[in-house]
Amino acid sequence: MPGNPQTSGKRGQPGLLRRAWRRLRSPSPRWSVFALVAVGLVIGALGIIGTQVMVHVTGTDKFCGTACHSMQWVATEHKQSIHGATRTGMGATCHDCHIPRDYPELLWYKAAAGTKDVIGEIRGIISTEEKFEQQRRRMAQEVWTEYRANDSRACRGCHQFTADVLAKQREMVRPIHTPVLDGRATCIDCHKGVAHATP
Repeated sequence: MPGNPQTSGKRGQPGLLRRAWRRLRSPSPRWSVFALVAVGLVIGALGIIGTQVMVHVTGTDKFCGTACHSMQWVATEHKQSIHGATRTGMGATCHDCHIPRDYPELLWYKAAAGTKDVIGEIRGIISTEEKFEQQRRRMAQEVWTEYRANDSRACRGCHQFTADVLAKQREMVRPIHTPVLDGRATCIDCHKGVAHATP
């Protein structure tokens, strides 16, 4: 009769899985439960604080415009655009337009985008301004597709767009914006060149 896979070769001895499970469930012989909980809390706190610091550090325009050599041209463009600096001193940051605001999507998106940017930087896809210009349409299309898919949520994070707002706009603009309220269009369909040059 074949042996039970949960038991070892010695009769009556528990198998590897059972031994591992028993160790996980049993308190440590060296550490008290209080000490284990305290260590867990410290590790958890360091993880949360470290994540917040990294999100903050990598979420500035300075980081976006200087960490990757190939982003310097877009950073300059953005500074000179209406979203870079307005007459009131307000401006949208790279994060405001390109990174989701809510956790955990923010972390996942930053990890995926950062990995893609690092690989692109290593491969030199847009390592010169000439190469950047050759890739501009493709990169812009990716962003426009994303904005259409999420109904331009980055735009709506700063700009209110309701029937009341529409009623206060100029008469000539209202018919253009009505399809947005009806869900037949979204901001990016018309407003493509607000922060970067339109290809």
